[in-house]
Amino acid sequence: MDQRILSKNVQRFITSNLTSDISKLALTKNPFPEIDYKVILNQIVAKSKAKEKLPTWFNCDDIYYPEKLSIEQTSSEITAGFKSNLVSGRSLIDLSGGFGVDDYYFSKKIENVAHCEYDIDLSAIVCHNFQVMKIDNISTYAGDSLEILKNLNQKWDWIYVDPARRHNHKGKVFMMSDCIPNVPELLPTYFNYSDNILMKTAPLLDISAGLRELPNVKSIHVVAVNNEVKELLWTLSKSFNGDPIITCVNITQDESERLVFNPSTVGISKYSLPKKYVYEPNAAIMKAGAFAAISEIFGIEKLHQHSHLFTSDELIDFPGRRFLVENIVEYNKAEMKLFSKQRMNVTTRNFPETVEEIRKKWKILDGGKCYSFFTTDIDNRKIVLLCTKIQP
Repeated sequence: MDQRILSKNVQRFITSNLTSDISKLALTKNPFPEIDYKVILNQIVAKSKAKEKLPTWFNCDDIYYPEKLSIEQTSSEITAGFKSNLVSGRSLIDLSGGFGVDDYYFSKKIENVAHCEYDIDLSAIVCHNFQVMKIDNISTYAGDSLEILKNLNQKWDWIYVDPARRHNHKGKVFMMSDCIPNVPELLPTYFNYSDNILMKTAPLLDISAGLRELPNVKSIHVVAVNNEVKELLWTLSKSFNGDPIITCVNITQDESERLVFNPSTVGISKYSLPKKYVYEPNAAIMKAGAFAAISEIFGIEKLHQHSHLFTSDELIDFPGRRFLVENIVEYNKAEMKLFSKQRMNVTTRNFPETVEEIRKKWKILDGGKCYSFFTTDIDNRKIVLLCTKIQP
């Protein structure tokens, strides 16, 4: 890291250009010719990305930012705060430290935290930032995390790891063994140093595939923020051999929606034609595939095995969106002509056409107060539910 970036004049320049067009700014003369202009521009981009995602860092003076990719890939403060509640004890070692956001929050719950980062420059940046933030219970180590783990040679209350996907698997469905570090392969070694492991994976990972690769999974947390799944959290216990508990969490500004279930004890979904109310599960529940659990826990029916919409005659509290069904029409040319040039919010669930195709085919405009679900009912008929959204 270039310490000259931390000078007051450079910091003022960075702060004053957080909203500037970076491509245009790059064409201007570098006001600090002794410093690589690309480094200064990166600080501007990275800090601007941190404003919403990492407000603690953004609002702290003399923070040094890494390459913007590190900011994009790091946990947000919201998700880091959530996962810190999953650990306890006196010691934790993070084998894939990155920018250190997770460790900052772990340090509020754990007495001694070790941050391991392979990238020497990033490790130095994190060390500097923790000093600036007056965090004195996090030790930083640069190098291969497995070697650090072996060299420290101590028992930890927790190991935390966030495996990165190998570049040659980019854009493909992947398994945990496609990542670095390869947790399934290294698990016996990890359990030599801790009885408890917390692992973060990207939302793209298939939960069923993950369970086939990993033994000792005690619980899985599917974490969404404002109805967008951000990460999957896996807790592994050396002595655990049962069925994992799955928790679906959707963190919103007002309150968090939470659903906890054990897939092995859940029965089968019940089905029904649409009733007075229709429910759409939040993104965390959809990712977990907790449809039978929804039916059983809330006592409501599903419209079709693959439609993932639920219905009831009585309005209930529900972890997702709720709608009053105003009308139900069959999907045919005569009915659809009535919606030409009309405004409605279109959603498809188990339907052969996309939202874009439906809008173009029937000239339906976007927006308005009407919410329409193009779906398939239990009798395999293509139908449209015309609804009014029920506000929380």
